[in-house]
Amino acid sequence: MLTIILSLLFGLLLATGLHQGNVLGTLGSVLFGILCAVLVYGLAAWRLRRLLTRHMSVIQNIMLSGQKQLQTKVQQLQSKPSGNPKQMMQELEKYQKELIRRAMVATSALEPFRLWIPLMSRQIATLRMQFHYQLQEFDKVDALLPKCLMLEPISMAMRLAQRYRAKAELPEIRKLFDRSVARLKYNQGALLYSLMAWILLQHKQEDEAHSLLVEACKNTEHETIKRNRDRLANNRAREFSNAGLGDEWYALYLEQPKMQTRRQMPRADGRPF
Repeated sequence: MLTIILSLLFGLLLATGLHQGNVLGTLGSVLFGILCAVLVYGLAAWRLRRLLTRHMSVIQNIMLSGQKQLQTKVQQLQSKPSGNPKQMMQELEKYQKELIRRAMVATSALEPFRLWIPLMSRQIATLRMQFHYQLQEFDKVDALLPKCLMLEPISMAMRLAQRYRAKAELPEIRKLFDRSVARLKYNQGALLYSLMAWILLQHKQEDEAHSLLVEACKNTEHETIKRNRDRLANNRAREFSNAGLGDEWYALYLEQPKMQTRRQMPRADGRPF
């Protein structure tokens, strides 16, 4: 935000100086001031973007390196199972939580950008909300949700899942779903449609869930949605499963996989501009 204010102030002072110094006329001074303000803002934004990218890369590297180590440990357990599987899985989840907490601490480096980049506060809140969700700290998730910038399906799905977890009324959840899915482009809504269909089934609304998936097939292409649509069409609601969405589905913590799998880490790529 300070970037915009300072750029405008610079343009205003420059235009005033040119006009009072009789260097340019009123119109020329104003146009030149606006041009310079835009140029200064562009240069400042470019510099800030580079600095921000550097800090975001730190968070990304923490997550990516941790994911590789976690994947290696999982593969070792699968190839050479030994010891107590439950204890090993607990150790893996403990490591994953430590990894997420390290990444969350790293977000403190983004704080200085709040004053300089529009919507940066919401960007940081969204990132931290996703981290808290992965840690299943749902009270902290609820506190951050009103401050978040909902641009990605995973963030929208987390908010929708939280309303279900809070036992919100079905019309309220459906209204939130409609607002969320309307913001997505074609083929981005598989997770949201699948989540909403699952919620409808929890409320014994099989016909509505089927109608929703029919609509989903017009707006997205995903085999899981097509299979679930066909199951509901043939009165096989008990066979409904979002397992085909993989970690993306299980990261919502609404169901547990038959075999415990590694959770998907929240994204750490920023879009502040």
